[in-house]
Amino acid sequence: MERYRSVIPDFDAFLATLQRPQPVTVRVNRLKATPQKVADALRRRGFEVTPLAWDEWLLRVDGGGSVAKTLEHWLGWFYVQEASAATAVMALDPQPGERVLDLCAAPGGKTTQMAELMGNTGLIVANDVTPKRLRALLANLSRTGVTNTIVTQWDGRNYPDLGIAFDKVLVDVPCSAEGRARENPDLLQGADLAFIRSISGTQKGLLRRALELVKPGGVVVYATCTFAPEENEAVVAYALQKVPSELLPLGLPVPHAPGLTEWQGRSFGDAMRRCARIYPHHLDSGGMFLAKLQRLE
Repeated sequence: MERYRSVIPDFDAFLATLQRPQPVTVRVNRLKATPQKVADALRRRGFEVTPLAWDEWLLRVDGGGSVAKTLEHWLGWFYVQEASAATAVMALDPQPGERVLDLCAAPGGKTTQMAELMGNTGLIVANDVTPKRLRALLANLSRTGVTNTIVTQWDGRNYPDLGIAFDKVLVDVPCSAEGRARENPDLLQGADLAFIRSISGTQKGLLRRALELVKPGGVVVYATCTFAPEENEAVVAYALQKVPSELLPLGLPVPHAPGLTEWQGRSFGDAMRRCARIYPHHLDSGGMFLAKLQRLE
């Protein structure tokens, strides 16, 4: 992680947070429960439950064992999700009745979150390329009571034209996952640079295809859980050059740092400040990068 010292504000707090266990958070399923209903049930099972200040539908859960092994989880009352991960769908802001594509959907945390916000109306097309991950996606859709979603299996870089004018697209790409270092200590020293350079090519293809699939004037949110500029700002800069589009403000209700305007001598332009870098010390959670793009034609 040392290569990020010059670009991460309060780097010492960043490192200190990486050394601490990550709190467990759950997202209450609006289709089946309320925050109070879930909190009361988990407290009866011996958990300590604290709503997050910036979103009452996210609960921090401490003690009591594994919350994923409770009956309430099996019934689909909540989804175990990092607090930072919930911000991607907040940025996309899917509305009831819209047509939304989740290009890299499995295992379904963000797909189910979108369905909840849309009230199970409209249409979500949830895509992934890996059969094993698709099985997890289907299981989570069933468990949480989602009924407005169809599932497809394609390499997102070559996703076909289905004849659907998507209002919004979420592209939560595979990445080096440095933002999950608290759960995977092997990443505490940072990801392998060769892998970062390799996966960035896949990410560019996915974001470019997402922009091609959204309707003119539609919105794409690009998300990673890594800190590497090669996978974040550099990918966004590539897509902006390939498909007529512009960066929009994210309007997030949480602390974050702006996107980088420069990295190792390469300029990305001032507009990149509209992106968000959520570091572990911001939310005591994982790391995320978010960019919100609007297709111009």
